[in-house]
Amino acid sequence: MLPKINGRVAWKFEEPNYDIDNIIGVENIKLSDIEQMKKVCMTDYDPDFISVVQDGDVLVGAENFGYGHPHYVAFKALRALGVRTVFAESFNPSFYKGEVANGVALIEVPGILEAVERWSTVTMDWDREEVTVDGKTVLKCSHVPQRTKDLVECGNLINYIREKRL
Repeated sequence: MLPKINGRVAWKFEEPNYDIDNIIGVENIKLSDIEQMKKVCMTDYDPDFISVVQDGDVLVGAENFGYGHPHYVAFKALRALGVRTVFAESFNPSFYKGEVANGVALIEVPGILEAVERWSTVTMDWDREEVTVDGKTVLKCSHVPQRTKDLVECGNLINYIREKRL
């Protein structure tokens, strides 16, 4: 069963071609301790981020979100803080493949950037492939491939392989 996505927008990245290494700072991309990763996560944007983010919160991004080298430290930290979904206008293909393989729900939603503010509530209807913002604005998602849904449902690529026995 696909996870229910009903969370607050913990952050809105408005710049196109956003490099996810900036989430933890390029100087921290070699961190391996999850507690250290969490401590530096989003501090350049909001020093209180780790104390206000909640399990189930989401991120929103512009076009080509995840541009750059596919380092995974930033999203390891975000997943550890409870962020497992990103809605964006579009995603960088390398980032998309890597983070979907880690079980992160990456959903392309044209118009999402203009429809949300920080702390807006966003709900995903997997069957209709629609996102509802603050209970009233409904946006149609780009088609979510079945393989993406399967990876998100299984939690990551390893679980997907175990379950599907490919």
